[in-house]
Amino acid sequence: MAENHPIDLSGARWRESSLSGSGNNCVEVADNLPGVVAVRDSKDPHGPALVFAPDDWRAFTGAVKRGDFDDLG
Repeated sequence: MAENHPIDLSGARWRESSLSGSGNNCVEVADNLPGVVAVRDSKDPHGPALVFAPDDWRAFTGAVKRGDFDDLG
């Protein structure tokens, strides 16, 4: 079972996905924090954020770019 450890995201510099276009279905990523990459819904900036280890985030984004979702499981 995963443990819940609060992570301070107050210093996060959020940027919107370059692929979000002009729609309202966007994600924002903060990769300036030590040891974590945070992701949130741009429509709910005060809502929850998902937090990933940098290596896990790189593996995820790499698999998405390649269209190789078998690498994610």
